[in-house]
Amino acid sequence: MRHCITGIFTAVAMILSTNAAEAQDNGYDVFNPIAKYITQGDAEKLSAWFSDNLEVTIFSDSNDSSRNQAREILKSFFRSYTPRSFNITHKAGRSNMKYALGTLNAGGELFVVTIFVGYNDSSYKIQHIKIERIN
Repeated sequence: MRHCITGIFTAVAMILSTNAAEAQDNGYDVFNPIAKYITQGDAEKLSAWFSDNLEVTIFSDSNDSSRNQAREILKSFFRSYTPRSFNITHKAGRSNMKYALGTLNAGGELFVVTIFVGYNDSSYKIQHIKIERIN
């Protein structure tokens, strides 16, 4: 009997842990705060959502960066192109990996921004952010 109860608890724990990412999705959109900080041009607050290492691509110049390096790259971008608005136009993905596409109006130009986030250690973190001019 004791073995049976232990097995049931183990099975329940496994089910709960595999659904943890899905449970976070049920009322929370990770892209809301990310979009807010992009709109504000706040690389400091945006960097709280960065993975320890991530890829930053701006105008086809791609860099594998630490969180601090990525923050500085985006600070520089926001200094050159002050954001006026940012709207997410598409979202997709699975529970452990998601992406969003958005349109950024900054510095009098339009950009498409692609954001990939991954679920790691109980939270979503940006693993790749890409900014390209819209011609």
